[in-house]
Amino acid sequence: MTPPSGTTNLPVTSKDHAHSGFSYSRDFFEDLVDTALKHAKKIGASNAGAEASEGCGLSVSVRKGELENVERNKDKSLGVTVYVGNRRGNASTSDFSTKAIHQTVQAAFDIARFTAEDPTAGLPDEADIETNYRELDLFHPWSVKSEEAAQMAMACEAAALKASRRITNSEGAGVSAQQSHFFSAHTHGFRGGYASSRHSMSVAPIASLPGRNAEMQRDAWFTSMRAADEMASPESVGRYAAQRALSRLGSRKIPTIECPVLFESPVAAGLLGGFVQAVSGGALYRKSSFLLDSLGKPVFPKHIDIDEDPFELRGKGSSPFDDEGVRSAPRQVVKGGRVQGYFLSSYSARKLGMKTTGNAGGSHNLVMRSRLTQTSDDLDAMLKKLGTGLFVIELMGQGVNYVTGDYSRGASGFWVENGEIAFPVHEITIAGNLKTMFKGIEAIGADAYNYGAKTVGSILVNRMKVAGS
Repeated sequence: MTPPSGTTNLPVTSKDHAHSGFSYSRDFFEDLVDTALKHAKKIGASNAGAEASEGCGLSVSVRKGELENVERNKDKSLGVTVYVGNRRGNASTSDFSTKAIHQTVQAAFDIARFTAEDPTAGLPDEADIETNYRELDLFHPWSVKSEEAAQMAMACEAAALKASRRITNSEGAGVSAQQSHFFSAHTHGFRGGYASSRHSMSVAPIASLPGRNAEMQRDAWFTSMRAADEMASPESVGRYAAQRALSRLGSRKIPTIECPVLFESPVAAGLLGGFVQAVSGGALYRKSSFLLDSLGKPVFPKHIDIDEDPFELRGKGSSPFDDEGVRSAPRQVVKGGRVQGYFLSSYSARKLGMKTTGNAGGSHNLVMRSRLTQTSDDLDAMLKKLGTGLFVIELMGQGVNYVTGDYSRGASGFWVENGEIAFPVHEITIAGNLKTMFKGIEAIGADAYNYGAKTVGSILVNRMKVAGS
């Protein structure tokens, strides 16, 4: 099964804020933030930061050809952070009147005055501030009407239902169009903001086998992009979701065994996410990570690299600066299996006696690669590398202990024999330890898939415990 790509051939809409559905202009937000900062200084704050933001969008859901929900969301906020020496206070409001702004600043100031001193608290160092940031093409408003969105969702669901007589039901389909913009500034000289958008479409069909041993299996698929005209077509998303549901019919249990495990690329992105969490500042300074003091040390085999690129045009994890206004920069996070850098904000960096990496707010576009990967290493080739073992396409539960690295998740997928899918499996648990699993990565497929801000192909781990019947 190859995930659909391509475009919906939707009309491209204007990128001008005036035609975006926003109620407030960039200039208005700048004035709002400046009013907050001036008042903070006036009442005695040593430093302050403020961010004004607005988001709006449309979400439509359908089921069995009937419209279920049409939801329009519109929200706005002003968040203020005030420092009194090394004491920090936060407050926010959705009221943009001058009186409300002053009250919010006062509330943040009062909280700061009664908060315990923290020597590491404070705005980022002025030398780290981004002062001349680039445009990353993140804003593509989609002025889709609710009727059009409903028709797309219905077309997506209809394609799934038409795929086979065994697709007998659906949990529904949905279309979402979302956009937002913000302006942020603080008293160490940062001023910046931008608009961004994210649109998506999804469907969850149910396949069934009639008869005495009646069985039902569900799966889902989606497409999500900054620009609506880059999303996969409703029909291709529906057909692919149906293929996935159908492939799971006839699922069996398997006996408990130790074997190699191949993680499908969307699931493999979760392993990359586990690494990010373990080498993020908060976990490190609290000493609640299984990868403490891993800088410069081998965590993966020598053939593994992980790159971060915050400047990818239209990237889902792109940003010219982080949540504190610190400049972003492309870098190698893992090179030849060795950790080259953590994910640090100014605060966590100070806690660790290090420098910020521009990751306040999280990681940017990450790509995990193997130097052994050939362009021919598609999913079929990866199944051949797996040989005999488990191919996982869904994980359930939150069974990851980031303090110890212990990993135990409910799973379903396929049993593979001699490089060929033999039958679908369900009601199993896969277990191991992330430290051992990372070291045991034998191959990464060329079937790279972008899941949020992470891109990785299917990942083959040499050995895991599989608990079955």
